[in-house]
Amino acid sequence: MSAPETSQAVVKGLVVPGLPQPLLTPEANEGYARLRGAFERAREEILESGADVIIVYSTMWPSIIGHQVQALARPKWVHVDELFHDLGSIPYEFRIDTELAGGICDSAHARGLTARTVAYEGFPIDTGSVVALQLLNPGNELPAVILSSNVYADRSETVVFGKSVVDALESQGKKAAVVVVMTLSNRLFTRFIDPTEDRIHSDKDEEWNQKLLEFFAAGRLEDVAQLSREIHKQIRIPKVVNFKPMWWLSSVMGANNNYEGKVHGYAPLYGTGGAVISLTPAAAGVGIKEFDEGEVEVFTGNRDVLGGASPAPAATATTAAEPKAARRAGAAPVHEVPAGEPATALRTDAAPKPVGAYPHARRVGDLLFLSGVGPRQAGDDSIPGGPIHDEQGQPLDYDVYAQTRAVIANIERILESSGSSIDKVLDVTVFLVDMDRDFEAFNRAYRETFEGIGATRTTIAVRALPTPIAVEFKVLAAAGDA
Repeated sequence: MSAPETSQAVVKGLVVPGLPQPLLTPEANEGYARLRGAFERAREEILESGADVIIVYSTMWPSIIGHQVQALARPKWVHVDELFHDLGSIPYEFRIDTELAGGICDSAHARGLTARTVAYEGFPIDTGSVVALQLLNPGNELPAVILSSNVYADRSETVVFGKSVVDALESQGKKAAVVVVMTLSNRLFTRFIDPTEDRIHSDKDEEWNQKLLEFFAAGRLEDVAQLSREIHKQIRIPKVVNFKPMWWLSSVMGANNNYEGKVHGYAPLYGTGGAVISLTPAAAGVGIKEFDEGEVEVFTGNRDVLGGASPAPAATATTAAEPKAARRAGAAPVHEVPAGEPATALRTDAAPKPVGAYPHARRVGDLLFLSGVGPRQAGDDSIPGGPIHDEQGQPLDYDVYAQTRAVIANIERILESSGSSIDKVLDVTVFLVDMDRDFEAFNRAYRETFEGIGATRTTIAVRALPTPIAVEFKVLAAAGDA
């Protein structure tokens, strides 16, 4: 599948932190001062880009009901951060492009989203948007639009919202510099610290921050958006707010890796990773690397129920009444089950075919019960890591670590096709054919995914499994909207 082309309406993309230290107390820490200088260099890039407007997508402006768009022509107030009020007040007055704000809402409605403008005197603009615009656009050289980050929107809905922004820009013939307000690692200290003691919260967070900086510097925007799901599992942050802007930015700019990336500055910000990064569309770059999801154009109802403008006719839900959570965009469709199976049964092409008369999963209320899942691959039934014996039953050497990783990948596909996800797993029963030989390697592979999920687990030794595999999982998970 080819990725969308880079948007011609977006001439610059930026990633900036929203905490107030670089604005209010840059002298308190060398890193804060470094970020302050990085903001200034990013500001110069915006002014040189030819942009007509700055669009800010802020994770620090959460919304619940739909997507909010700031549309008051001249919002003016004195802002005080709810956590760091001791640092001082931030007076502001912004110039808002009300025409574009309204156009974004109209485009969002046309794509099936819930959205509305905010044009209320005294509405509290969030710290992240205030900090970003004060440092990137201090004299209101360009008008701005500020967008909320919906708490419950999944990747697909966020992608659709990004496309709505592009629709509005193109219809009004405007070019934008788009700014996402976020930190890399998003784990703040839970006690107040002396600024001189600021550091990245953990070594694991720092490792992932450096990997993200490497990708950004290489202009690999879509790879960052794809990698975000793995990072989320690894650093065990119980929310995706810090990666949602990457999904949005990739949608707005173009889901590919053809960008010139520049890391202007990076430093700890109260335990998180603060970075000022710019992305400029380029004629060539790394190109498409891991673009593995289908095109999503329209929001069609409940969250996690998204599809393109012309959905494939075979992609149908299996319940008698439409289930509350259906497949995520990009997952293989959930197909109708054979006659005689319960209407709540689910099958998908994303996982290997069952070897007996049973579906991949069955939904009961807010729970998903998965049939036993092994490492076989959809389509060819090959076994990563190799089978445990040949057709004559003679033992073969095999890699249970590779088999376990393949099992987990199959579980992820089944869950996503059913409208859920791996982080919603509640209970796992594991069957091993050789506990003494395989437990250590299996447990290592298991821990890489499940350590931060907290599912209960039972591991059982069995004499054999129906196919020549060493490991199988039985999973209970919450449904996507549970």
